[in-house]
This record gives sequence, structure tokens and C-alpha cells, in this order.
Amino acid sequence: NISPPPPLIFIYVFIFAWWVGDNFSTDVWRMCTTNTSTYCFCFSEYQSIQAVQASMILSTIFCCVAFLVFILQLFRLKQGERFVLTSIIQLLSCLCVMIAASIYTDRHEELHKSNEYIPEVSEGQYGYSFVLAWIAFAFTLISGIMYLILRKRK
Repeated sequence: NISPPPPLIFIYVFIFAWWVGDNFSTDVWRMCTTNTSTYCFCFSEYQSIQAVQASMILSTIFCCVAFLVFILQLFRLKQGERFVLTSIIQLLSCLCVMIAASIYTDRHEELHKSNEYIPEVSEGQYGYSFVLAWIAFAFTLISGIMYLILRKRK
């Protein structure tokens, strides 16, 4: 079976490479410029970035809970029963990842063309953490479906 990928989720939630350029990098928490010295500042009151942050935190929590529930179900389920509860929690994690990545994809222009950021931020591109978020979406979806199909063996 495929177990939940918490390390992958931690990478795309906490590493700041969602939007990158030559002299800066951003994530869902802050933006850092790296001209001569590194200077970081948090995003201001954007509701869309707060929704992305909340969804990412929820996806991480759901993924970890799904793993713990899976371990418990290994010892509690009778032979031949399915891991339905684990599957539901894993699919909720998948939904949260999809919501967060979709909001960021839709609102990245609004976020990066603000006057409070350096002008070159609007000319950046998606970073590896953004790509990892979409890869994690695919893995958690596959994992959730596999848990739904999976039956406990002896």
C-alpha cells in the first residue's frame, strides 16, 4: 500500500519556494529578498493567502491523523475489512491540498503585484514547493483511493 507522505507535505508547507525569482523567494508565509543580504517579511492581510495557509495546515494535520488511524486500524480491523476511515481522512487531506494549490494558482497575480513588494516579484515563476504541492495532491488522492480498496489481510 501507499502510506501518507507527511515528509513531502512538510516540505511544500514550510520551505519558501512557491514563487521564485533571481533575488527573492516566497512561500505561503513570507517573502525573502536576497540581494546583498537576506531580508524576510510576512505577507499582509490577504484573505486568499490566509486561506492557503489554513488549507495547508489542515492538509498536514489530516495526513498525520490518517497515518495514525491506519496504524490503529491495522490492529483493530477484522480480516477482510476495508480501511474506510483512513481513506476518508486521507481524501480530506487531498481536498485541502487541492484547495490551497488552486487558490494560490488563481490568486498569485493579486499576491505578487502588490506595491509593498519589490517590482521584480511580479516577474517570478512557480517554485519547486508549488510543484510539490500538486505532486502531493496526486499522491494523497492515490493513497486515499488505495486505502478505500485495500482489505486487511492476516
